[in-house]
Amino acid sequence: MARSGRSRSLRFTRPFDLVGTLKGVLQGPDSLVGKVVDGDVWRATRSPAGPCTVRLRLRGNQLDATAWGDGSEAALDALPSLVGAHDDDSDFVPRHDLVAELWSTHRGVRVPRSGSVTESLITSVLEQRVTSFEAHRAQVQIVERYGGPAPGPTDLYLPPDPEVLAGAAPYDLHLVGVESDRADTVRRVAASARRLDALSLLPPAEAHERLREVAGVGAWSAARVALVALGDADAVPLGDAHLPADVTHALTGRAVDDDEAMLEALEPYAGHRGRVIRLLDAAGVRAPERSPRYAPQDPSR
Repeated sequence: MARSGRSRSLRFTRPFDLVGTLKGVLQGPDSLVGKVVDGDVWRATRSPAGPCTVRLRLRGNQLDATAWGDGSEAALDALPSLVGAHDDDSDFVPRHDLVAELWSTHRGVRVPRSGSVTESLITSVLEQRVTSFEAHRAQVQIVERYGGPAPGPTDLYLPPDPEVLAGAAPYDLHLVGVESDRADTVRRVAASARRLDALSLLPPAEAHERLREVAGVGAWSAARVALVALGDADAVPLGDAHLPADVTHALTGRAVDDDEAMLEALEPYAGHRGRVIRLLDAAGVRAPERSPRYAPQDPSR
């Protein structure tokens, strides 16, 4: 593939926040598979068509995409879904003053549909029952060991090769801090990569429900994946260490660390509950006196 790569452009008719929309897809500020450089988003990924790297550059209302690698044409075809161009917020109505304010200032944050179900799910599994530091360390080492350099003019790595990761020895995963339960789930998810990624072809709500049927995948992991890979604007991660307090504090003025209280506060936004969560996150809305972050116990385990 030539260094110049393949290119395609997309125009928006209303505000669009590129970095805010793809925040979850990029897997964190220190990710090896995605980064933001001077406002441009770089992302390395795998698809049935092959590995690729995509650079996204927003100039006014035009998004210019350049892709390198065997999967570049497929990645460009999927560009509208990736950036949430099909995200329908036409019936979203703010019910709280704060949400109305955030909807005005962060309306460009859309719900993406990356289609990378396996990639997102492995990341979520690695975040179960450990600190953020431990999860990130395991993610970095797994990407370095089972990913490989991404194509194009970048220092990014590709996400882990599912076929190779599915055959990884438990001891090798133990060396990077992934204990047996999470290691078993990671390898099982990797072995089912083709079937899992095909879920992205279903309607978001149906795909989300199918994801819940996967052994070892609970409500928290499924919702996290649905918000970035399936385009499900109603997904709510249950069992999160801090989200219930954040949401209830924002919507009721009283931080309650309880999933049922969070769901009650979000009930007026049925169909768009995940959208509200994304708006709160985009604005950095947090409950006071947050303790050091630990990842949740996934309800399925």
